[in-house]
Amino acid sequence: MITLKEALIKSKEELSRLRAELEIKAKESNLNAYIGFESSGEGVPILIKDNIQVKNWTVTSGSKILQGYIAPYDATAIVNLKSKGMMAFGRANMDEFAMGSTTESSYYGVTKNPYGEERVPGGSSGGSAAAVAAGIAIAALGSDTGGSIRQPAAYCGCVGMKPTYGRVSRFGLAAYASSLDQIGPITQNVEDAAILYDAIKGYDPKDSTSAEFEIEDIANNINSDAKFTIAVIDNYISEADEEIQKAYADTVKKLAEAGHTIIHKNMQNTKYDIATYYILATAEAATNLARFDGVRYGMRAESNTVEELYYNTRTEGFGDEVKRRILLGNFVLSSGYYDAYYLKAQKVRHLIRDEFNAIFADADLILSPVAPSVAPKIGAIHDPLEMYKSDMYTIAINLAGLPAISLPVAKNKEGMPIGLQLIAKAFNEKILFDGAASMEKAVNYKSEPAAKL
Repeated sequence: MITLKEALIKSKEELSRLRAELEIKAKESNLNAYIGFESSGEGVPILIKDNIQVKNWTVTSGSKILQGYIAPYDATAIVNLKSKGMMAFGRANMDEFAMGSTTESSYYGVTKNPYGEERVPGGSSGGSAAAVAAGIAIAALGSDTGGSIRQPAAYCGCVGMKPTYGRVSRFGLAAYASSLDQIGPITQNVEDAAILYDAIKGYDPKDSTSAEFEIEDIANNINSDAKFTIAVIDNYISEADEEIQKAYADTVKKLAEAGHTIIHKNMQNTKYDIATYYILATAEAATNLARFDGVRYGMRAESNTVEELYYNTRTEGFGDEVKRRILLGNFVLSSGYYDAYYLKAQKVRHLIRDEFNAIFADADLILSPVAPSVAPKIGAIHDPLEMYKSDMYTIAINLAGLPAISLPVAKNKEGMPIGLQLIAKAFNEKILFDGAASMEKAVNYKSEPAAKL
């Protein structure tokens, strides 16, 4: 597959042929990664997750409740893409309202992993990652609330990057948890991720959480020879499968051989990260999703009264996982439980941020697993709590608002990809990409998905 860097130098005629080829390949694929083939003009085609507004496109966030809704404007990330010679091309499948780790909660059905079609691609940006890995998309945009870019990238053997909170505008992104959500790139390699990140980043007055920081040109200044002090989190590794542990140890060794300084640290038990995240994220979700009532957006169920309208529309329109998180969110925000759960979780969030800052006093980067195992088989996870545990290594980064990048480092004995992530200080994306480029060179991962087209 042509890389994003290579595509950006193609002529209009060449890009037109490329878009036609990609559409044909995607339609012939049985991965269910695409759910539509709309396009937004001329340029290099970038696949767009189904929760990012593109003017005059349908946008459903993978949910029945938004069937029939047409976006009236472009998200700022899309506006920025177009200004850099790229275009929105096609809708990527996703977990409903980004709530899930497998894409199994999507109203359009599960996406398949190109490395093993009986396995999930991860989530919630599973369609974006599967399409890039299979060669039916050059690059894609996803969103990351608790690992929804990095985990599917790890499961599918591609690169996924979550920017610092505030680096990329959230204007036009369907809100799941507003203090955690962030748009980011999923690509074939680190350089392409830097190119796409450069294209979408920047201050936006339409987003009250957008940060006004000096903008660096990262893609043209990546230094894969830079040397860093990298912290490894010893007590995290024991919670991962043996194959993940081996890939982690092998990568640490390769990084040391490449000239990086390795230091060893510990962090608090990941169970506190999970509890904190699923209190705060569900509380924000319950508030954000209250707007979907059958009055202003999407589908409207048959009803005789206003009360029935709300009840029937939400009953028919939301899936089980979304309903579960709305219920949890309303519970932790309810009278008598707000102090016991929500406020306590906010305090723990500050402790998590402080813990990262303490490590960054001694290190430039942190190396961590992305998930405790490779991609599970479709239908294998029946207990929602087991799905929540798959986020144990990614959610703390969102709680702390830090940038992180997942890249493939190995495959297990069944040929499934294993990804690890580098984490940097807030707004230190330059160091993050330099470290990722060095790690990419050191591990020399070869991408060969089973579903190559």
